[in-house]
Amino acid sequence: MWYDRPRYVFIEFCVEDSVDVKVDLDDYKVIFSCKNADGVPLYNKIHFYERVNSNDSQNKRSGRSITLFVRKWKEKVQWPRLTKEDIKPAWLFVDFDNWRDWEGDEEVEAAMVEHYAEMLQKVTKKGPPPAMDDLDVST
Repeated sequence: MWYDRPRYVFIEFCVEDSVDVKVDLDDYKVIFSCKNADGVPLYNKIHFYERVNSNDSQNKRSGRSITLFVRKWKEKVQWPRLTKEDIKPAWLFVDFDNWRDWEGDEEVEAAMVEHYAEMLQKVTKKGPPPAMDDLDVST
């Protein structure tokens, strides 16, 4: 599975109880190999849609998967697909749980900033203190 962000592309290889994990990443491709819990060897080579910064990329292994945090060479450029080839491999899925239209996020974020700025202006406008002569002082 994979999803796109302004600075990174995230790739998750879902292999439960993997052993002998090898991730060879360069600026144009990743070669992934491991054995699953049954000892079956798995291998995958992905040529990236665009160049990446392999020196500023990482991977993390958990009991259920291996996740790659791949730094884009050109930030804030949306990738329409993960692979260089314009064919979607049958084994590759978009991680819709983590996918966001980050161009839309920038507009939402800008609207939120504007909203908070308006709220701060209302709060910081100081007028005369309220009259308290209408309060009942009897106990």
